[in-house]
Amino acid sequence: MKNKGLQTWLYSSLGVVAMFVIIVIMNALASGMKTRIDLTAERAYTLSAGTRAILSKLDTPIQIRFYCTRGDTRMPVMLKTYAQRVEDLLGEYRQVSKGQIDIQKLDPIPDSEAEDSARLDGIEGQARMDGEPFYLGLSISMLDQKQAITFLSPDRERLLEYDISRAISRVLSNERPVVGVMSPLAYGGQPTNPMMMRMGQSGQQPWVMISELKRDFTVKDVPMTAEEIPADVKVLVLLHPKGISDAAQYAVDQFVLRGGKLIAFLDPQGVLDRSAAGNPMGASMGSRSSLDKLLGAWGLAFDSTKVLADLEFVGRTREGRQPAVLALNEKASNRDDVVSADANNLFMVFAGVFSGTPVEGLKQTVLLHSSKNSQLVDPMSAQFGGEKIIKDFAASNTEHPLAVRLSGKFKTAFPEGKPKAAAGPEDKKEQKLAEEGLKESKQETSVLLIGDSDFIQDQVAVQEMANPFGGQRMVMPANGNLAFAQSAIEQMAGDSNLVAVRSRASRERQFTVVKQMQAKAEAAFQSKIKTLESSLAEAQNKLNELQRTKADKTGQRFILSPEQQQEINNFRVKEREVKAQLKEERKKLRVGIDSLENSIKWINIALMPLIVAAAGLGLAALRLKRRAAR
Repeated sequence: MKNKGLQTWLYSSLGVVAMFVIIVIMNALASGMKTRIDLTAERAYTLSAGTRAILSKLDTPIQIRFYCTRGDTRMPVMLKTYAQRVEDLLGEYRQVSKGQIDIQKLDPIPDSEAEDSARLDGIEGQARMDGEPFYLGLSISMLDQKQAITFLSPDRERLLEYDISRAISRVLSNERPVVGVMSPLAYGGQPTNPMMMRMGQSGQQPWVMISELKRDFTVKDVPMTAEEIPADVKVLVLLHPKGISDAAQYAVDQFVLRGGKLIAFLDPQGVLDRSAAGNPMGASMGSRSSLDKLLGAWGLAFDSTKVLADLEFVGRTREGRQPAVLALNEKASNRDDVVSADANNLFMVFAGVFSGTPVEGLKQTVLLHSSKNSQLVDPMSAQFGGEKIIKDFAASNTEHPLAVRLSGKFKTAFPEGKPKAAAGPEDKKEQKLAEEGLKESKQETSVLLIGDSDFIQDQVAVQEMANPFGGQRMVMPANGNLAFAQSAIEQMAGDSNLVAVRSRASRERQFTVVKQMQAKAEAAFQSKIKTLESSLAEAQNKLNELQRTKADKTGQRFILSPEQQQEINNFRVKEREVKAQLKEERKKLRVGIDSLENSIKWINIALMPLIVAAAGLGLAALRLKRRAAR
């Protein structure tokens, strides 16, 4: 018996040791086989295809210096959480870059070398209430090229990946992209001439939009009569192309087919077009513009005879409410696209809408849209009858596109070649070659269409301020128009892969179902309130009528008759009934929300343990069954 016990003990000990050795070997093997799985609903830890394409081009190491004040008392708690989010994303960049990205984490405490480095890199310290600074920014450098994100604001969490990828893309290329501007409008300003000086007048300043573009890009003027867009232009901004010729449209067509990016601001009523003043009605009515031939070839249409009126995004003018002047908030923008993800407080004046379905090979992305409580109206009635539009309003129940982007491989709108009227006096052979042109783009490109040309003009987009020191004028943004336009141009002028960088979901998950329940109950709640108010008004009117009748007959206005007393009693009974119903609605709302919250809590707390327990019990039952079978 002793030998048998010893043998059992020995075998058991050897079995435990053997199992331990096997586990160690398996862990050692598994440590060299790393597998990463992103199980978040919005793929929060997975880099976009555009970012991966940019990182795949890295052939020289890039250094990213991540400045983050990590002291317990300096950094606000919300920013600490966001800083961890940034750090996690930077880890993904390093992983995908295959060693080409080196991340250096620095804590710039006051009077430290890290703080000096942050200042040299252009990282801005954010002041707390007590005046002490804290830092949260990035510096990205490669050789002699450097880009900085001075402050990583949680407000731009959706654009975090885009901002980092754009900075990396910029250090990879030190060339200033060329942006062409093609327009009949005086966007470049007008210098003061001697005649104006004698009359005490000054010239026009360049649009703020143009001045801002010149900071980051080389801006080149392209005449409306151009039959070819210069080869070095990467992005063409087409502003209110009223009366554009077929030859000019052909030039734009060929520009897109060779891979150029186009941003076109069209308008059914360009109210700020001063050149329309030559027409007796033009100064007040403005002018219209479109790209009929190009849009038709792309499968879209722009109705330049109608403007959009919207009661949800109704704006205000000096005359009062004007539904054809749109004050767009975040509800009108596509939050899943980097161009419009941060768009808010946009102002559009008598804008037009796009319709149609893109042809095969093109993909449409709606960036801005109306609400369903909108309709198309005549431009004249829109300009002179804001209140009348509201009175006669008939909602279309359609979200009309106000800004769209087409991407893919485009086909020419001129299959027969260059318009004959625009052909020069070349010999027949050269003319034939010129007329043929490109028929289809060899690479994918993008076209952005916006249904308002007043959108980026100074009168709409900026607010001018008096300069107390004289000299250069002072301006500040009046809305988000310039930020939206600059973001679009910046994205198109950058690496083509930036278009594929998606807007990331916020880490703050909303309780959508709970909010829907609240909204539904609150809607019913408001309905009950309206019923109560209606009942109150009805009873009050009846009471006033009885008082007036009593005074007319007897002259006794302040003595209640039996009829008046009965009416008051009826009102009080009705009031109690409605209040009881309101109380019941509130109770149902609380019970429904509490039930949902409890269900979610129990699912989060108990579901996984129950699954594990069930799996364990099932496995144990299976083993017992097998043993019994033996």
